[in-house]
Amino acid sequence: MQNKRIRRLATPITAGAVVGITVFGGVPAQAAPTTTTFTASCLATPSAVAGPTVQSQPSSVTVDAPAVVNAGDQFDVVIAPPPITYPNSVSGASVQNVSRVKIDVEVPQNADYLGAEIVPGTGSGLSGVAPNLLRVNENGVVDPNGTILRLSGNNATIGNGPNSSKNSEGGIVAKASSGSDTTFQLPQVKAHLKAGASGNVDLKLRTSGDAGAWANDKNFLTFLPKATLVITAWAPTQCTPRDSQTAPLNVGAGPLATVKIQEADKATTTTLTGPAAAKNGTPITLTANVAPGANAGTVQFKDGGVPLGGAVTVANGSASISPTFTTDGDHSITAEYSGATGFLASTSAAKVVKVTTDAPPDATTTTTVTAPNNAKVGQDVNLTAKVDPAGSGGTVNFVVDDGAPIPGMVGTDGVAVAPYTFTTTGTHKVVAKFTGGAGFAPSTSLAFPVSVTTPAPADVDTTTTLAPLGTVEKNVPVVLKATVAPANARGTVQFKIGDALIGGPVDVVDGVATLPTTFVNSGTYNVTAEFTGAAGFTSSAAAPQTLTVPGATGPGDGGGGFGSLESLFGSSK
Repeated sequence: MQNKRIRRLATPITAGAVVGITVFGGVPAQAAPTTTTFTASCLATPSAVAGPTVQSQPSSVTVDAPAVVNAGDQFDVVIAPPPITYPNSVSGASVQNVSRVKIDVEVPQNADYLGAEIVPGTGSGLSGVAPNLLRVNENGVVDPNGTILRLSGNNATIGNGPNSSKNSEGGIVAKASSGSDTTFQLPQVKAHLKAGASGNVDLKLRTSGDAGAWANDKNFLTFLPKATLVITAWAPTQCTPRDSQTAPLNVGAGPLATVKIQEADKATTTTLTGPAAAKNGTPITLTANVAPGANAGTVQFKDGGVPLGGAVTVANGSASISPTFTTDGDHSITAEYSGATGFLASTSAAKVVKVTTDAPPDATTTTTVTAPNNAKVGQDVNLTAKVDPAGSGGTVNFVVDDGAPIPGMVGTDGVAVAPYTFTTTGTHKVVAKFTGGAGFAPSTSLAFPVSVTTPAPADVDTTTTLAPLGTVEKNVPVVLKATVAPANARGTVQFKIGDALIGGPVDVVDGVATLPTTFVNSGTYNVTAEFTGAAGFTSSAAAPQTLTVPGATGPGDGGGGFGSLESLFGSSK
């Protein structure tokens, strides 16, 4: 009879201690609280004469946190457990108290823990050691770099700590009061956090690793009931968010609230490129490049503080105009970036353009060449060169190992592309020679080494072709189409304009890859498609197709001219 009564003691104490545990996070008044409802299952193991008892009860965690904080901002998380009630007697056994109460939460990722304090006057019915919040490690030891925030009575627990016991009072004590039940209130604890640079701050109970296992002293909620009936019985209890003893962790182990970190606006630098001299009455191209590459906002070009036409929309970090100067002399040109969401405004240094009636001397150019770092014998690749400043026109002759020149048209963006197929293994040197254009001097690149190897014997050779583009109207949606042979080839196609990516890789289905896009800038460009083969298929690149986007590129044109290869397209979906 005595054993039966003691065995029944654990169940109501466990249930009363679990139901309604609530964690509040974030202090801003505008925050909307979020409540997560889940089942908490606990194991109580009475000492000596009674067997373990499992109890599962509905529980909920409410988090009142800001939906968004700025990067680097400080905000508070208030842990506010609700009143907890336990019966004063069970089948004749008198419950003396519940002690060694602790609740663990995980230190959030993407945030720094700055400290905490108990909110005065928010606890009741407590004795023993004054509650406090400590930062501990996985072993329950106080550690400034620990991953756990623990509300306890100075770390007195039933386990997982240096001051633990399963058969003696300690830490926070809630003594039984008069009447049939005892209710106590753990105090609120305000923890101070500082948001990181980016990402999310997830507020979670401790459930990682061993803390998510059944009946472990690392469980997020543990406590020690004490009762007497001839003898003293202790019932150390461990609780986890799961629907039953054998069930997996439930939603209570997931994020109870998520605070999104809004990245601080990035500082930008605007640089202005273009020729240093111009002929009166002849247009030139001026390009503003915004770094890091914004995809919003406008650039206002100015001549001595006077606007050159209207503001030009920034596309992928670049905006251009092609003004015609009608007054001889030195013109001090600046580019003012307006800023946009996530990006601060900036103004370029002044660039002096000398305008004369006579034709100015040819502007100096630089040419750089790129090719695949690695290629396979027989694989179609594209050789690419960039002439700076852009808008020079003309031709680039690619020379591989001092062989015959392979011509490529220089687009409005300054990029030239030419197809090539290596026929022998080894390291080959590729040089790009710019022939010069109206007002621009020739230039030659440094040699670019390409390592060429033999493809795997079992790999199937592929070829890729890009459907002709011709003339495409500005701001009118078009569909790019690449065809890969054989039709069963598996892999992806990356479309490019110049050396800028158009969207991301597109899966090849039945030998075809398509991509809708819209071009917003006027000019003439090289468009290519590069197939990356999956296992068993070689890669290949389509020969470039010429794209012409008609329209003005002078001051006030929303698309502008181009000096940056990344500004050639508007959007792709």
